[in-house]
Amino acid sequence: MSAVPFAEYVRERMAMIEEGLKQVFPREWCIPRHLREAMEYSLFSGGKRLRPLLTLAAAEALDESPQVAEAALAVGCAIEMIHTYSLIHDDLPAMDDDDFRRGRPTNHRVFGEAMAILAGDALLTHAFYVLARIVHLGVPADVALAVVEDVAAMAGPDGMVGGQASDIRHEDEIRSAEDLEVVHTRKTAKLIVCSIRSGGRLGGASAEQLERLSRFGEAIGLAFQIRDDILDADGTRPGYPGFVGIEAAQAKVSELTESGKRALLEAGLPRPQRLLEIADFLVNRSF
Repeated sequence: MSAVPFAEYVRERMAMIEEGLKQVFPREWCIPRHLREAMEYSLFSGGKRLRPLLTLAAAEALDESPQVAEAALAVGCAIEMIHTYSLIHDDLPAMDDDDFRRGRPTNHRVFGEAMAILAGDALLTHAFYVLARIVHLGVPADVALAVVEDVAAMAGPDGMVGGQASDIRHEDEIRSAEDLEVVHTRKTAKLIVCSIRSGGRLGGASAEQLERLSRFGEAIGLAFQIRDDILDADGTRPGYPGFVGIEAAQAKVSELTESGKRALLEAGLPRPQRLLEIADFLVNRSF
């Protein structure tokens, strides 16, 4: 394992991710100014960049070559664009009707509803352009196709979008902690799972290793969202603590994290340490 401390490792990877995101749109493209501004307003609004970080860490756990790192960065940036589009659309008046996101006015409050919708549409569509082009980075076509399939499945109606649909019908479909776990798994954890699986695929993971990585991702993805609910316990929605209380919710986060770490260790990856450190960081974070 690298001797670089975890905090420094994260800073280095975050710098890579920010630079990667700045280069996702080909310079020769003629993108309408207002559309570009709306996309970049949300894409560079100070997100945690957890998903691309996990993609990079999962790939590095198997293969530390520069070629694999370059492909993992591209895939991570694509997944971050999908995550960003989902936030723009979630904030719309027809959805959660939020005025602020990360301390700033939401996209539609700045650019109008129509441009916010188009910015989300463009980010989602462009993500798949970026994913398709990883074959030009040396990724075998079958691996690239498997990555695209995973991302599409986990971002779509059985994953993130399905979770948002259930969240909109909150009072009808979420009546217990177990119901909320299902929604959190779809809305949040699935995209985290595909981030980790994508890195694993790029690094050459076996089918068994991918299954263990998926279990790790689902556990820490659910833990991540429950931790968010704990940190936002005074918000407008009760979240997970509203059903079980703060102490039980935190215990669930710890339980899920340990379960995920066990699954990861069972995968037998050459270098799992960074993924383990990320899991520990998520369970203890205060933001």
